[in-house]
Formats: sequence, C-alpha cells, structure tokens
Amino acid sequence: MTQVNAARLLSIAVAAALCATATQAADAPLTPAVAPAAAPAAPAAPAAPAMNSFETAITGGKVHFDFRYRYEQVDQEGFSDDAYASTLRTRLNYTTAEWHGLTAMLEAANVLVVGQYDLYNSTTNDATDRPVVADPRYTEINQAWLQYKIGSFTGIGGRQVINLDNQRFVGNVGWRQNDQTFDAVTLKIGAIPRTQFFYSWVGNVNRIYGPENGQYPGNLDGNTSLLNARVDLGPVGQVALFDYWEDFDPKQCCVPARSNNLSNNSYGFHYTGAYKFSDTVKANWIGSWAHQSDYGQSTLDYGADYYLLEGGLGLKNFGLKVGYEVLGGNDYDEANTTGFQTPLATLHIFQGWADMFLSTPKAGVQDFYVGGSANFGNFAMQVVYHDFGTDAKALDTTLLHTFSSYGNEWDASVGYKFSTRYEALLKYANYSADRDVPGTQGLDTTKTWLQFAATF
Repeated sequence: MTQVNAARLLSIAVAAALCATATQAADAPLTPAVAPAAAPAAPAAPAAPAMNSFETAITGGKVHFDFRYRYEQVDQEGFSDDAYASTLRTRLNYTTAEWHGLTAMLEAANVLVVGQYDLYNSTTNDATDRPVVADPRYTEINQAWLQYKIGSFTGIGGRQVINLDNQRFVGNVGWRQNDQTFDAVTLKIGAIPRTQFFYSWVGNVNRIYGPENGQYPGNLDGNTSLLNARVDLGPVGQVALFDYWEDFDPKQCCVPARSNNLSNNSYGFHYTGAYKFSDTVKANWIGSWAHQSDYGQSTLDYGADYYLLEGGLGLKNFGLKVGYEVLGGNDYDEANTTGFQTPLATLHIFQGWADMFLSTPKAGVQDFYVGGSANFGNFAMQVVYHDFGTDAKALDTTLLHTFSSYGNEWDASVGYKFSTRYEALLKYANYSADRDVPGTQGLDTTKTWLQFAATF
C-alpha cells in the first residue's frame, strides 16, 4: 500500500500551524443590550438589539429558496423499456449574519417524483428493468455548518459543499438532483499574498444516491484528507498544487467488487490561464497532471497517471475549445489493478453528458473533444463532440481480441434565462459504442433533458 510520505505530512503540519497562529487573536468583548426606561403607567418597551448582537445575527440572516424541475429520458441498448424520470427538487436554507466572526447555515432539501416512481431506475426503487437515472426521492438535511472567520483564516465544521479547482477530483455533483456533500472540518488561510491554503478532513461523504442505501451506498464512510494550495501567478494565470488521501471503509453496502477499492492517493497540479487580446477576443487554457496509487484499505496494487490539456478561444459571442484528457489505465492481464479513479468528482461535466465513464474502465480512457458555444442575449448554446479511446491494452477474454476505441458522443444544449430568477434548459447526449466493446461502454445510449429552475 502507498503510505503518506514525510514531505506531504510536513505540508499539512505547516498549513495547520499557520491556521493555529491566525486563531490566537482575541475576540472583542460583547456589548450587552441596554433596555430603555419604562414610561409611566405603561409596560416597559422591549430592548432594541445591539449592533452585532447574537439576536441581530439570528434575525438578520438571509433565506434562500430554489426549486428545479427536470424531465429526463434515457434510451439505452439492452433495455426493452426507456427510462422516464420526472422529478422536482426543492431546497430551503438560512444563513445567519456574522456574530464575532461566527456564521451558521442550515439547508433542507427534498426531491419529489412527479408521476410514477417505477418508470426509471433511481438506484433505490428496484426498477432494474429500466436504465439508471440517479435521482432518488428523498428528504434530508443537505448542509448544516458553523463557520468562524478572522482575518485571513476561515474554519468550517459540519455538513458542507466542497468544490476544488474544476471539480475533477472533488465536487458537489451539482447536476444531479441530490448534491454530494461532505461531513468535514475545513481550514482555509490566505496569510501569504496571492496564496490560498486549503485543508479538509472528511469523515463521511453524502452521495447523490442517498441518503438510503440501494444499488450503491448512500454514504462513503472513511478517513479522507484534502490538501490544496492555490497560487495567483498574476497575468500568466494561477496554479493549484494538491494531494488527496481518500480512504474509505471497504465494508460499504451494495458496492460491486471492483468499486469496493476506491481508496487512493492522488497528487498533482492544476494550471489555468487567460489572455485578452481585445474587448472581443480572448484565449484561455488549462493544464493538469496527477499521479494516483492505491492507499489505505485498498487491496489493489497499481499506479496510474492523469493529464488534461485544453485550449479555448472566445470571439465576441462565440467560443471554441479543444481538449485532450487521459485517465490512465492498466492492461487487463495484470492482476489487482484499476484505471485512474475520481470517486469524489463532479463527473457529469467530464467525458460526455451521457455519463458512460462514471467509473474508469481498467484500461483507462483517452478523451479527445472539440466544442463550440454561442451566446445571444438570454440564450446560451453549446455543442461538443467526444472521441473515446483506451489508454492501455484492453483485452476482452470473452471475444479473444483487443480493442482501442470505446466509441464517440455528441452533446448539445440550449439554455434561456427569463430573468435573474428563472431559467430553462434543453439538453441532449448521444453515445455510439464501437462494435464488440464489453461492459457499460459497449451500450449505445441517448439521453434527453428538459429542465426549469427558479431561485428566490
């Protein structure tokens, strides 16, 4: 098993020491509220809350309410019936005003199935005769956290959303109706100019399949540390250095055998930049690399690399991007190996919207993609083409041949904002598998979404 080396432990210790130093500042004393004198022959008037009082913090907070209705249809090879998911997500949260550096937030969420619940496989309703749409009905506390902020230091404890860099390794999976949230303690410090240190210890991951167990566990219990240091490089962009130790309990409910080895250690960098040629012409780019190996309670023995290169060009209302992303793999004839996995990522925004590569095949994935976008007033349009290949030798022992290509995919979307509060989205994905590709990646799949959202 790969162990945390001394250099990485030292990096965490340094970040923790900086955080401890920042918290040594003493709090300002509280100023009690003073009630006015009572008028003759009348009851005393209630005391007005003092500025920055506890009462003002509670009553002066902000309420946020949103709902999102989505209709999703999935036509997938191997199923005689399509999936039809009609769901309504409602979220309500309240965030207090700041009181001596303290802020609290509570958010409740509910997903209601509009119509029949057996017309799609939600992963919890046993409708396995239809394709999966991972939007189970549920009611739960989505977020509940307490934050303390003083100077450049911020500490957050409780159930929270964590999005790091482009969410390729850690994200909240915002596309699905149930967010992925983290029961964690997070420390952030920006004492060094142009630098932001982030560390989070995660004891439990609340997954999109939950809160109840079904085909997949609703939670991932474990002992995970996320370390990320972002540096602003000025006109040449910004770079983040990261090291993530993800260790999950191997006795999770309902997980297929290979998925039971999600524990891993991944370290690398993520670099982004942009250059503005004029008011209407600009370029942007992304470069990322990481190495992953087995870690913690994993029973595997492997090493795999990840890298991403993407370039974009904006011309007034139009955009063009070209990219190449690789999640490294291992030959099928090697025992105890797997492809590069990102179990905590927001996976839907990578490798096509049809979600054919949520779990990286053992031979890895090479994704070459090109896309275009256009914006006209309140309209936003996008088209992307993907070509998927293997990264390592993919030997299918049943068909007795090797293959190097999984297939290709077309994605398209049209969105319209009625105002700052209301928006609609029409979205489409079509994945065409190459002949004789085994597993999920060998299934032709078409998905269509119609969505309406409102925020208050």
